[in-house]
Amino acid sequence: MNSVIEQMITKYEIKNINDEINALKEIIQEIILAGLSRGGFFNEAAFYGGTALRIFYNLDRFSEDLDFALIVPNKNFDLNKYFNYIERELKAYGLNLEINYKEKKIDSNITSAFVKGDTLELILKFFPNEENHVYNHILKNIKIKFNVDINPPSGASYEDKYKLLPSPHQVKLYDKESLFAGKIHAILCRNWSKRTKGRDLYDYVFFIANNISINIELIKNKLIASNYIDIDSKFDIDVLKELLIKKFNEIDYKEAKEDIMPFVKNVDSLDVWNKDFFISITKKLN
Repeated sequence: MNSVIEQMITKYEIKNINDEINALKEIIQEIILAGLSRGGFFNEAAFYGGTALRIFYNLDRFSEDLDFALIVPNKNFDLNKYFNYIERELKAYGLNLEINYKEKKIDSNITSAFVKGDTLELILKFFPNEENHVYNHILKNIKIKFNVDINPPSGASYEDKYKLLPSPHQVKLYDKESLFAGKIHAILCRNWSKRTKGRDLYDYVFFIANNISINIELIKNKLIASNYIDIDSKFDIDVLKELLIKKFNEIDYKEAKEDIMPFVKNVDSLDVWNKDFFISITKKLN
């Protein structure tokens, strides 16, 4: 195994096949970020979403996708020009994965691509000494999706962060207040089979527990762009609380818990999830 990958694996507590898959996904995500950084991607775009929160702010759950937003909207943005940098970075660590651009079926502000590889091949490369795990019925291919919003609403604030592994690199990402705004937008507006992602709720609790404020300008602009509120509507923190409380009265918390369980170690922390809990903590928003 590559010594850098071996070093990165040491931070994970691996108990089963699910832990192995989550760890290798996250390590591949970090290698992709390093490749994008080397290609100058973060001169144009910023990292946001649950994976950004996990990697840079120690959110204690795994995350699947990489989400980015352009700093300046550009309808002609070409994601393909960064593929060579990602491929070069992956190959430098002995990883045989392919990148595929996802063709848009409808006109959308989101452009996407997938990095994928053989799951069993990757597990055996990352965990060559594990002999007790049963690998029957695992997915044939592991897939990591990354999305770029090419026409994001204005109002985000950014900061530059640095990572030493897999090799030193710089990443531009939304600051914590802007990340929180993005997460609230996901809770209110994400179209996910008419359900709310438990991962969004888990992150929401994380933000509140860490006393993080909301970038009000950004969440307002995102809700306007999604036609969730009117451009002339009164909007402040109290209005936002009302919108969230209405949402928390509608959520199926059993389904939300089922969504988040594969991504967290302490599932007992979900026992308290119900509408009263989320309405109560929402009153703490500032």
